[in-house]
Amino acid sequence: MANHKSALKRIRQNQVKRERNRYYHKSARTAIKNLRAETDKSAAEEQFPKVSSQIDKLAKRNIIHKNKASNLKSKLAKHIAALA
Repeated sequence: MANHKSALKRIRQNQVKRERNRYYHKSARTAIKNLRAETDKSAAEEQFPKVSSQIDKLAKRNIIHKNKASNLKSKLAKHIAALA
């Protein structure tokens, strides 16, 4: 275990950031799951901008890769388009 004051502070900061990133990631995954489970097209179209925004924020913060974010949004858009 580190004994330097700065190293102890860095450990605390890393823990806070890790928990915050996990919260944002899990929230977005739940939103994506709910959108995929949606069968009503109008409700899905209403949810899509919010979910898309969450995904973009994850990519901006480097929680997920930007290409993964793009792929997720594309698949969700295709899912909404396929709803009747």
